[in-house]
Amino acid sequence: MKEEPSRIKSDILLRVRVLYVLFIAAGAIVFARLVWVQMFSGEVAYNARRLAGRIFTEVTVPAQRGSILARSGDPLAASIFRYQVAFDFASPGLDSLKTYREQSDSLAKLLAAFFKDRPASEYRKFFREEHARRYRLVRPRDTLYARSEGWFARLTDRMRGEEFIRHKVYDTLRDHTPVEIFPRDVDYSEWETLKTYPLLNWNMGVVYRLVETAERIYPQGELARRTIGKKGDQGNYGIEDSYHAELSGRDGKAKRQRIARGFYGRVAGEHVEPEDGFDVVTTLDIELQDAADKALRRQLKEQGAEWGTTIVMETRTGEILALANLGRTSEGTYAERENYALSRSMEPGSTFKLASMLLLLDDAGMPVTTTYDVNDGRPVTVGHADDVCDSHRGDHVIGFRRAVAASSNVYFAQAIWDRYGATGKKQQYSDYLHNRLGLGQTVGLERLGERPPMITTDWKVPDPGVMLVKMAYGYRVQMAPIQMITFYNAIANGGRMISPVLVRELRRGDRVEERFATQTLRRSVCTDRTLQEVRRCLQAVCTDGTAKAFFGDTTRLKVAAKTGTAQITDARRLSDRYYLGSMVAFFPADNPRYTVLTTIETKARPGKAYYGGPLAGPVVKRLVDYIYNRGSGRSLQAAASGPRRYPQEVKGGDIAEIRHVAERLSPHVTSDVRNGWGRPRVDSLATVRIRSFGGERTRVPDVRGMGLKDALFLLENCGLSVRFSGQGAVVTQSIAPGTLLGNYKTIEIRLQ
Repeated sequence: MKEEPSRIKSDILLRVRVLYVLFIAAGAIVFARLVWVQMFSGEVAYNARRLAGRIFTEVTVPAQRGSILARSGDPLAASIFRYQVAFDFASPGLDSLKTYREQSDSLAKLLAAFFKDRPASEYRKFFREEHARRYRLVRPRDTLYARSEGWFARLTDRMRGEEFIRHKVYDTLRDHTPVEIFPRDVDYSEWETLKTYPLLNWNMGVVYRLVETAERIYPQGELARRTIGKKGDQGNYGIEDSYHAELSGRDGKAKRQRIARGFYGRVAGEHVEPEDGFDVVTTLDIELQDAADKALRRQLKEQGAEWGTTIVMETRTGEILALANLGRTSEGTYAERENYALSRSMEPGSTFKLASMLLLLDDAGMPVTTTYDVNDGRPVTVGHADDVCDSHRGDHVIGFRRAVAASSNVYFAQAIWDRYGATGKKQQYSDYLHNRLGLGQTVGLERLGERPPMITTDWKVPDPGVMLVKMAYGYRVQMAPIQMITFYNAIANGGRMISPVLVRELRRGDRVEERFATQTLRRSVCTDRTLQEVRRCLQAVCTDGTAKAFFGDTTRLKVAAKTGTAQITDARRLSDRYYLGSMVAFFPADNPRYTVLTTIETKARPGKAYYGGPLAGPVVKRLVDYIYNRGSGRSLQAAASGPRRYPQEVKGGDIAEIRHVAERLSPHVTSDVRNGWGRPRVDSLATVRIRSFGGERTRVPDVRGMGLKDALFLLENCGLSVRFSGQGAVVTQSIAPGTLLGNYKTIEIRLQ
């Protein structure tokens, strides 16, 4: 008889099979879920991104802003780093209480002596309170934790001299909030001292982070502030704003990992280094800028004027050496409130008569012998304009030269009307101003806020005849001071009108990245014959005209100038009689090197000046004297053969002698040593950099660039017989430098 399977065994097998099926099903579900999460679900990627975002962050590494420099290389605006220490009082490095107290007590004494803001006891109290606040400190006998440690733990604590022990907590429960410990930010030199103090020198581990901030400083104070400018909450103007992109550079990027609250460490990986901004080198001469500021400020105070601007320009290069802009503040003082030289486009008055002079002589061909009756200063009618008069008496029938010297409105009004108004050539008049003289266009400083001039070309206006007569002596036209000095500088520069230059170049370290050259606006504003006549007339203004009181003495220096006065025709201010007084001068008159302009706006008051001569003349006079005396007259007599006023080359030779000569010719001289032989190089900032080189008696020295005396000394000391030709500095030598002397007995050098 066949034995039947046991019911119990069958039941067990069934259960096992069911379990197998369940395990396989569960595994399949888990596997399917894994496949789904890994391949199709975005949950993992989302969580990973959130986790990585909390641990790893990408930060911007700011580039250092470039400096704004004077022509000598002295800083006008610069960025410096300030430092602050943010302590992590919950750092594990401070767990040793005894050591921490010893170190913090020493640090408290040193900080109190360094900052002198509070006693050491307050620093000590501050350190202990901040440290205790970030830990839970308890007495051993008051805690279960202390008793659970047993007698051995208490004995070791006493042996270490610790009154308290720390309650065991996780680091994530500690308060790692950074706490600043300095009463103020410190500069680099201060930080170099402070980082040697206890705790700050990492003697207890990484317990703080150093916070760096960049601060923009202006070493020259308010000098040329509107020109240098600012960028930020206090305003955006000047070079700081106009060249913001160049100064800012390019920020970098870095990846950092979170270590604790407020503390991060930089990790290796992809990062972009910051590229610091360019240094902007201006054409400003600090000493001359200071002289212009003082002269203008003094005159504004004496006259109680509203505002004034003074510009000093180098004639042949167009470089602006000084640009002062001062306006009255609400407190009654004067400060650089606005760049008046570029932004104030106003009726210039008689300084515009230079355009009338060129029109009459060059375009209309009027002889200089032409005379007009100016009616002894009494009002006359010219064309359609009534009440045209001069500001002085004593002249009746005068010629062209006298009219310029005396600044006669009547003469120029009649002469212009007869040749352009009565003959219907008004359009020819304005075309000459725009096309030949270029007075209707800006001069190239739009980036810095230059306002365009306003000189009409449309004569379909009410009373065009009145407009023409008024324009003849500087009304119904508007020009900014920078445009006026550019116009006069063209006469000083042999008729060639060039754009003024305020920014010379962009630099990165010693390397010039971009140089801004002078642009020629007009190759010639008039014929040579007209140019010479106009120069003689402007010189007569100083010898026998409206500027005689300032430059009548020609025994020392000849100056050519023109004064101008315009009553401001703003309807809101007519009742107060405001005037704009100006003077433009260039000198020496026979070989101009500098052009100077001063424009001042003032209100007519008893006992105060408002005509151009007495109002602006004292400022121009002081600057002319300053420039002349600064160079003892030498710089004004030497011919200007190049675009720079410093030597482009200096001969090599004995370093002590090079320094002796270079320090008289250049504002900055640097060398690695003071003795021996050297070779100088002059950079675009007028700095003479001397590099030393050693001499080996067994090799032929490099004497290129040296004078004959030094070259002979070096070569003959090596036992060589020297033949030379030419004069100047050595340009070639027949034996290559560094060659072993061997059998060489003779060397030939050529000087040039």
